[in-house]
Amino acid sequence: MTKSSEHSLSQQGAVPLIDRFAPLARAYDVLFCDVWGVVHNGVAAFADACAALTRFREAGGTAILITNAPRPDAAVVRILDRLAVPRAAYDAIVSSGDVTRGIVAARPNESVFHLGPQRDLPIFAGLDVRFAPPEIADYVVCSGLFDDTTETPESYRDMLAAMRARSLFMVCANPDIVVERGEKLVYCAGALADAYAALGGDVLYCGKPHVPIYEAALGKAASLRGGTPPPLNRVLAVGDSVRTDLAGAASFGLDCLFVTSGLHAEQYGSREAPDVEALNAMFTAANVAPKAIIRGLLW
Repeated sequence: MTKSSEHSLSQQGAVPLIDRFAPLARAYDVLFCDVWGVVHNGVAAFADACAALTRFREAGGTAILITNAPRPDAAVVRILDRLAVPRAAYDAIVSSGDVTRGIVAARPNESVFHLGPQRDLPIFAGLDVRFAPPEIADYVVCSGLFDDTTETPESYRDMLAAMRARSLFMVCANPDIVVERGEKLVYCAGALADAYAALGGDVLYCGKPHVPIYEAALGKAASLRGGTPPPLNRVLAVGDSVRTDLAGAASFGLDCLFVTSGLHAEQYGSREAPDVEALNAMFTAANVAPKAIIRGLLW
């Protein structure tokens, strides 16, 4: 799908800041809701957001969590349980890990170098996978940094250069560049994938803002709502990232509700008092605009 003119800022004018989600929610049947930064911050669930999703579902809506987590949906559920995100807040999860698994399954006779922490190994569970070091592997699955508490993309300069010298194909299991973990920002697989692409490396991104994860979410919505995909004008994306959530929704033809309490909070005012003018300038620079801005997902 191509970007619709209805999503350009020049067509929409300044994007309004709203206080509550309920009035906007009435126009939609399905939510594609980001997880990290909207539903939780990596340490604890956001109670208001969980309540808003639950209310949306109680009113007949379908809430699908769409995440760049490099893990299968079942593993994401376990994480959400641990963070006290109630299961009543969502109908299903679609992860970039699930998309990645499909790609790995389609390459059964090739060896893979896993660039990422051991906690992401569930992404390969149940698949016929042969692991190998980067010197001899056939391709790479990047799910993140080995240690995102101490390393940065610069730590991988030599490794990425050596991979590029071998023309290794990279599957990026999480296109996010950074995410919040409590009060800190930590680097994700997208930062390494972008660095590799800058060297001329061949990268396939499995999550937002790229089409495959939205197609998977639309298929999931259809299966939950009687087998017919919902009209795109009845689907609302919710997210906190211009690069992934907003750009991905616009390119797929979806409206987006932009949450300011996530990644961009400190860049544009504060969590409590976002600078709407600065946010609109950011949307103009990106040539995309959400339907509305909200501080946090509050019903």
